[in-house]
Amino acid sequence: MRIIGGQFKGRKINPPKNLNARPTTDFAKEALFNILQNQTETEGARVLDLFSGSGGIAFEFASRGAGSVTTVDLNFNHIRAIKFQAREWELKNFIAIKSDVFKYLGKADGEFDIVFADPPYAFKDIDQLPDAILKANILADAGILIVEHGKDTDYSQHPNFDRTKAYSSVNFSFFKKNKS
Repeated sequence: MRIIGGQFKGRKINPPKNLNARPTTDFAKEALFNILQNQTETEGARVLDLFSGSGGIAFEFASRGAGSVTTVDLNFNHIRAIKFQAREWELKNFIAIKSDVFKYLGKADGEFDIVFADPPYAFKDIDQLPDAILKANILADAGILIVEHGKDTDYSQHPNFDRTKAYSSVNFSFFKKNKS
């Protein structure tokens, strides 16, 4: 796994050997950041990465100048590896939190410009995830919520749904807090 853009472009991310996650492919990650480049400002953005896994998306945001990055994952080994990598790269305003995502959402404070969630595709509560995030009131008014999911998940009827982009088996659904 490697960083594909920004100041750390080309650097490798060294996830733990026992990584219990499915990292976003470089192809899909590049497509996602191309979309974001045309839709919002990532430089200086406050970013929340839920179900962080290897931290690949969080590190990509940090590399591209995010003002702050917060990662949340339940797996201790994932968080330990993310913290280690963040120290190695001397990242400032980068926080890794070991927590169940729904418990974190229940106590989170502050707002984020971009919230990215990449739960396991077979996650039993994947359909409720956008509502849980939006009801937590952590998305800034002009913020963007992105949920990565498989082809069997369809959010198109959600009132805050904006669009879905598919890249092979990876789908990104975009939501806006105040959809006009």
